[in-house]
Amino acid sequence: MARWPPASPHRQSSRSPPPGPTTHVDQTLSPGIPQDLADLEAAAESYGYGYRGQAPTRVLADLVTDFTTLRPLLTVPQPAPVRARLCRTAGQMAGMTAIVLHDLGSRRESRAWFATAARAAAESGDPQLHAWVLAREAMVPLNYGAPKAAADLADQARHAAGTRPTAAAALAAAVAARAYALNHQSEHARQALTAADALMDRLPASERSDTWLTYGEQKHHVHLSHAFTTLGDTRRAQESQQRALELSAPTSTMTRTLLTIDGAACSHHDGDTEQACRRTVAALTALPVDYRTGLVRRRALDLYEAIPAQHHREPAVQALRDVVAG
Repeated sequence: MARWPPASPHRQSSRSPPPGPTTHVDQTLSPGIPQDLADLEAAAESYGYGYRGQAPTRVLADLVTDFTTLRPLLTVPQPAPVRARLCRTAGQMAGMTAIVLHDLGSRRESRAWFATAARAAAESGDPQLHAWVLAREAMVPLNYGAPKAAADLADQARHAAGTRPTAAAALAAAVAARAYALNHQSEHARQALTAADALMDRLPASERSDTWLTYGEQKHHVHLSHAFTTLGDTRRAQESQQRALELSAPTSTMTRTLLTIDGAACSHHDGDTEQACRRTVAALTALPVDYRTGLVRRRALDLYEAIPAQHHREPAVQALRDVVAG
């Protein structure tokens, strides 16, 4: 288990400027509040907007650098309100670091960062942050072949979030629905989808923005797309895919590719395996190299493995196999 506070991670980039001329004055005017805290809180908010066209490795390097700046502040005594703010920011940053590692396919490292995020969230006293961490962590086993473990984590997240309409509660219900669908628990999956829809309808505007830390309509339909695709409800899956694509920025490279693969899986389910393979190959080959790994590769491999063996010699299926292997 990773220690809390965690050991200083490897610095992958350095962009800390020298202290400004007002450093000592600022510290005198604001005793007990670390000068970097507001900057770090703003950085965490900024990271929440996702990749924004940047390579995941670039975002990961910046997150680790800022977390390295935050870590020493957790090792010295702080007033309780300041400590809570620091832990909240640490939980957010560690959770987002884990998200990027998950997307890159680094499952073990992702779980270690989620463990750090969970401890920070628990110490912050924010149950919604703790629920968010658990729900996001559930997506690691969900996307990498352990749906039962994913359902267990999602259930923990739903319990932590409670019944109020919050971003964490809606996310947890949607992730649980996907896990149940993968576990062939169709009735449980549909009940969780109904709960996710109800929570989404009641979410306050402040929690509907399109960030990693909130739960907007675009994210909702991304989850619904995968859940309905897994359930074989291709009509509703395609409706959610279309809506999610309408709401996704052109720079949302990974999300748009995953939606395309969901659409291809629907084509396979409806009997057009050749078209499914061609769509997936086109989506993968159009990606920048940094994106052809991790989650995207795993989802394409799931499609390939769903194709019966007797079709594996067909040219389109072989092309999918080659691009996934490459």
